[in-house]
Amino acid sequence: MTEAGIWVSRRERKQRVFQPRGRRDCFGELVQIDGSHHWWFESRGPKCALLVYIDDATGKLLHLRFAGSENTFDYLHATKAYLQQWGKPLAFYSDKHGVFRSTHASEKDRTSGLTQFGRALYELNIDIICANTPQAKGRVERANQTLQDRLVKELRLRGIDTIDAANAYAPAFIADFNARFGKAPRNPKDMHRPLAAHENLDGAMCRKEIRTLSQSLTLRYDKVLFILDPTDQAKALAGKKVVVCDYPDGRLEIMHESFVLPYRTFDTLRSVHRSEVVENKRLDDMLSIVAEMQAGREQQRSKGGPRRTGQTNHMFGIRDGSQSNGYQKRGRKPGRRTDFMNDPEVIAKSRRR
Repeated sequence: MTEAGIWVSRRERKQRVFQPRGRRDCFGELVQIDGSHHWWFESRGPKCALLVYIDDATGKLLHLRFAGSENTFDYLHATKAYLQQWGKPLAFYSDKHGVFRSTHASEKDRTSGLTQFGRALYELNIDIICANTPQAKGRVERANQTLQDRLVKELRLRGIDTIDAANAYAPAFIADFNARFGKAPRNPKDMHRPLAAHENLDGAMCRKEIRTLSQSLTLRYDKVLFILDPTDQAKALAGKKVVVCDYPDGRLEIMHESFVLPYRTFDTLRSVHRSEVVENKRLDDMLSIVAEMQAGREQQRSKGGPRRTGQTNHMFGIRDGSQSNGYQKRGRKPGRRTDFMNDPEVIAKSRRR
């Protein structure tokens, strides 16, 4: 293949030339977003990611959010805060991270290959463009390098070592950064758009899954059984599609059109709790085997379900089944406890033998 000229080694290939392009004309016309993984707290805290939103026309930081990693729920958190402050830009410009781009798209149906983040933007009429190379979104890449120097030092001077404290300081840093490095756009028009009357920001910025309601008014989501209250509205939906809305703040709603359906849950994943094995029991060996099996059993949610790194106060933690059912460890019987081993009568009888 090499002799025929079909294959060329990397060293012999010509390096691609990435020529600079001009800024956009208007503020809010194109907003570049990216996540930067770095030791933002140095040795004072854990390694985390910084979600950066920067305007292409002015180079101004529009939003910063510290998170444990780049995940859907944290991007929904950050984008919701951005839209509440500035409004809707014409488009976001990102890389091909799994949060933004799916590899299972259809050429006929535009919405079939959308990720949850892409679906949320589609509902709000915001486009997302995925760059092929890091050089194409160099504005945010260079901003990440600047932040890894300046922001790290600011956090060190203020003794900030937690994600919550860093997020609280971010607005003050953004104001100072934009005053120093922000540029005036060529066109003073602001391209941010307000939300339309029919657009629901809170309803769009969540994870949505479609489920079919059974004849017994139940559905399953992430290994949790949801039992709908037998109202007239719920009974009429038996066998039909409903939408499970999983919010970044831990709320979960089951909706049909614009109606919220009340429910109760039954978690199929519950760990078994029991007291320690007592040595003088006859079932010691079997209980020990059961304890080893329980300790080695992996309790995990659905593999196709969301990773809840950026979600708070959700119901999908694996609870202790016996304790959640009202189990309480039984204490000693009331009254004075008799120590038979030190009882003089018992000692005298043992000596007689």
